[in-house]
Amino acid sequence: WGLFLAVAGIWGASFLFIDIGLDALPPGVITLMRVGLGALALAVLPRRHLRIRPEDRLRLITLSVVWVAVPFTLFPIAEQHISSAVAGLLNGGTPIFAAIFAMVLLRQRTRGAQLLGIAVGFIGVVFVSLPSIGEGSSETFGVVLVVLATVCYGFAVTLAGRMQQRYGSVNLMATLLALATTWTTPYGLW
Repeated sequence: WGLFLAVAGIWGASFLFIDIGLDALPPGVITLMRVGLGALALAVLPRRHLRIRPEDRLRLITLSVVWVAVPFTLFPIAEQHISSAVAGLLNGGTPIFAAIFAMVLLRQRTRGAQLLGIAVGFIGVVFVSLPSIGEGSSETFGVVLVVLATVCYGFAVTLAGRMQQRYGSVNLMATLLALATTWTTPYGLW
């Protein structure tokens, strides 16, 4: 339970820190700081030097954009329009999109309790989104950006499975974060 609570606290706090950071910094700088601090944190962990197979290079570049650069850019932009609490709750939709992409791309059979879980989760995302969407177009824009970020996460998790097995999770994430710093600038992805 301690590990579970620690991960939940760290993960949830990131949305609060994005919100606090937006008081003084533009979204692009927050993106760069998140990517850079993540890369620094992983740099202190022991890992082996990766020799990326040629057939994995395009997938690695795709993951660095879809799993890191795009969503890390979308969250601070979204939090200019919605609260950090709503952003954090909507991020909980990531497993829904991961399951959908696994069904489509990996042809994983999903039935019974899993389909029920996806449906209940989707209904939860809708209920969390409704109050913000009811507030106007600015809040709707924020909700759409967070949902797009969670779609990116779901797609990336589906792509990353084999590469995590091949290279190790820490090695893969350290490489992705280092590569993603080339996609992010002080002005964000764009």
